Amino acid sequence: MPSLTTAIRTFTMPKSLNESLAQPGQPHLAVDSGRSLDVAKKVSEGYTKEQKDPLASNQPDHKQGITFAAQDKLPKLPIPDLESSTSKYLAALKPLQTPREHAETQQAVDEFLKAEGPELQERLKKYATGKTSYIEQFWYDSYLNFDNPVVLNLNPFFLLEDDPTPARNNQVTRAASLVVSALSFVRAVRKEELPPDTIRGTPLCMYQYSRLFGTARVPTENGCHIGQDPDARHIVVLCHGQFYWFDVLDDNSDLIMTEKDLSINLQTIVDDAQQTPIQEAAKGALGVLSTENRKIWSGLRDVMTREEGSNNSDCLGIVDSALFILCLDYTEPSSGADLCQNMLCGTSQVEKGVQIGTCTNRWYDKLQIIVCKNGSAGINFEHTGVDGHTVLRFASDVYTDTILRFARSINGQAPSLWASTSPDPSKRDPDSFGDVSTTPHKLEWDMVPELGIALRFAETRLADLIQQNEFQTLDFAAYGKNFMTSMGFSPDAFVQMAFQAAYYGLYGRVECTYEPAMTKVYLHGRTEAIRSVTPESVDFVQKFWAENPPQQKVDALRKACQMHTANTKECAKAQGCDRHLYALFSVWQKALDEDGAEAASSNGLSSNGYSSPVEGTSERDPASVVGSPGRNSVMSVDGDDVRSVRSNGRRNRGNSSPSRGQQHNMPLLFADGGWDKLNNTIISTSNCGNPSLRHFGFGPTTGDGFGIGYIIKEDGLSICASSKHRQTKRFVDALESYFHEIRRILRLTQRRGTSPKASRAREASQARPAGNRLKSRGRVIKASDGGKSHEPGNLTPMDDSSAQSDDEGLGGYGFFDAGMLLQALKARGEVLDDGNTKPSERATFNARRREIGKKLRLSEY
Repeated sequence: MPSLTTAIRTFTMPKSLNESLAQPGQPHLAVDSGRSLDVAKKVSEGYTKEQKDPLASNQPDHKQGITFAAQDKLPKLPIPDLESSTSKYLAALKPLQTPREHAETQQAVDEFLKAEGPELQERLKKYATGKTSYIEQFWYDSYLNFDNPVVLNLNPFFLLEDDPTPARNNQVTRAASLVVSALSFVRAVRKEELPPDTIRGTPLCMYQYSRLFGTARVPTENGCHIGQDPDARHIVVLCHGQFYWFDVLDDNSDLIMTEKDLSINLQTIVDDAQQTPIQEAAKGALGVLSTENRKIWSGLRDVMTREEGSNNSDCLGIVDSALFILCLDYTEPSSGADLCQNMLCGTSQVEKGVQIGTCTNRWYDKLQIIVCKNGSAGINFEHTGVDGHTVLRFASDVYTDTILRFARSINGQAPSLWASTSPDPSKRDPDSFGDVSTTPHKLEWDMVPELGIALRFAETRLADLIQQNEFQTLDFAAYGKNFMTSMGFSPDAFVQMAFQAAYYGLYGRVECTYEPAMTKVYLHGRTEAIRSVTPESVDFVQKFWAENPPQQKVDALRKACQMHTANTKECAKAQGCDRHLYALFSVWQKALDEDGAEAASSNGLSSNGYSSPVEGTSERDPASVVGSPGRNSVMSVDGDDVRSVRSNGRRNRGNSSPSRGQQHNMPLLFADGGWDKLNNTIISTSNCGNPSLRHFGFGPTTGDGFGIGYIIKEDGLSICASSKHRQTKRFVDALESYFHEIRRILRLTQRRGTSPKASRAREASQARPAGNRLKSRGRVIKASDGGKSHEPGNLTPMDDSSAQSDDEGLGGYGFFDAGMLLQALKARGEVLDDGNTKPSERATFNARRREIGKKLRLSEY
């Protein structure tokens, strides 16, 4: 473990996962009794409406502890029945296989149920006894053992809507506003005043919020670790690839700077960063190293800190322990696709042989808030310990708070999102802030020769990755959620069938498709995999593209959507097959690791020399005991849910299990070709968002696949598609054409004579019989669509939307099925240091910390 001379406050290197699990008495052991959805709901109902919804009351009688109140009562993730999981596994594969392939898979499943399956099921149940989750350790191991770069492979992005107050739509004011709101969110979490997430009154697991801030993914030779400073009070600002830091919270987690103070600091940083020519600054933009292969990045961190008295250890400690990173970009992307790329992986622009794109202005091992020169903003996050649902809540609350703070500047009685707020920093006694440093400091790295060379190679490798991927967006404004629900469809299922139809229309076949369903109604729950391709969806796309009557097409669509919704509900109850089967594989592999190949074989569980699964796959790597891909691996993976990692560096989102290599004695189910088929996701999708976001997305999961992030809004759809130059624009255009065509078909078959824009009141008035009333007189003027064309491929005006759907909050809402934080196996609130730090030592360390970096002279703003 690093000593206090190389860490910040309580930021220490966490122990290995197995070491942590081996410690007796650790709080990750969860009592099984007294847990149920009903009990958790009763705990939540014990709080008043005002406490659960501060926004509804101007000054609620807030009560601390509401955030995690139901944690001890949440039910644990259930282990599905073995026969049920294998049956669902076969059902998911049937529409993707030929009859012969499916017969082989059926035989493999039958053999598994007779042979290894029941024994593995019992081992899994025994292993899960007392633990928070039967899959948590396996999931977390798989994420942290992933060796390829996290950029474009694991980290997703959110693109926020512009600030509705024009004055804030420039870089410094927007960034300062976002930081103030983000810090208010941090404060609410730390004081346990953040109302818990719920679905129809049922509280969700809130554990991830305790690990959202002050965390960093730290590479080591034997996989990554997650470190956290639970008392972090500073942020790091990146500008032109240069690093700055200053404190923003006091020891009570109260804000110590006003929005104006933050603006002054940020303007000072921008002015200072511009003093160094961008070509020169790029040569020392060490954030690029966080995009490297994880083992290489680990070695480079060792190089950075090996010199006695080097600044680099202190600088790394400052960065790793920051609450989050604020990236101030000097560019102004204009199009939606360019903005999405900038938030996901940055831009690549080479001038005179030097990379000056925004890709050098990132640190991908942490949560990042990115603000462009024109005020466009987004979030990129390292999601090992947090999924998209958690970060979506953060982004939504931050965006909402910026609006409400503006409202309070107009009317002091306007409501607040927070149960309590920090004292006004401008009115506090200076002595009350404690030992803080609010003046920006610039980190000064010691650039040893090896670092300069490594930075150059890391940048060229990153530029390769960026050039290999393309992004396209669709802002579909013709109709949205309301129209879909008014036609009787689940919005999520409706859009999933659109992906199927568009792909089939281009290529004449269906492919393995993945969507995550959130399982946070369970303790430490993440997601389960929804398999969107079903016999019903295949029947629909075939009927849709054939010469069939409109009603027949609609009936087929309805059956396909109903099946998708049914599957979604099952997955939301943690009754899918992917997570369960992956856990069974992990148990089998655990037996090999613990007992050795010979002992495992004697128990009927044979070894094939496979290493630990990385995000759902295991490929034999003769050069590595952890199955890490080689240095030349450049295949991208997205950041949703479980992925597969193959020895060639390919990682598939949605893959919850290992992929077959030269397997001989492995359980037949895992060695069968169907396992590869289901874990090679071509259409990787995720539904996550609300009106605070313009877009969200992730990189493609395979070389021949698409990564599709979508947001179903009341007024339309926002879709961001990525691929490795697989006609992404053509696919997006095909989606748009389908949406127009299916609306035309639905209008032909609908019984109502109203436009999909019509309100319920308008429908009622049209259904009312005409009479000799005054209201009936005059010629009725019918609304037009503004003269816009409805031909497929043409964008039409925004339409209706806003109804409750059966799958709201379920299908895809979880977004990313990250593994778990290493510290997820410890109790909420437990610090990661050894607890032996004396107050005098901490005071000495904090005094020395204030001298890290060059203090800047504040500029006028």
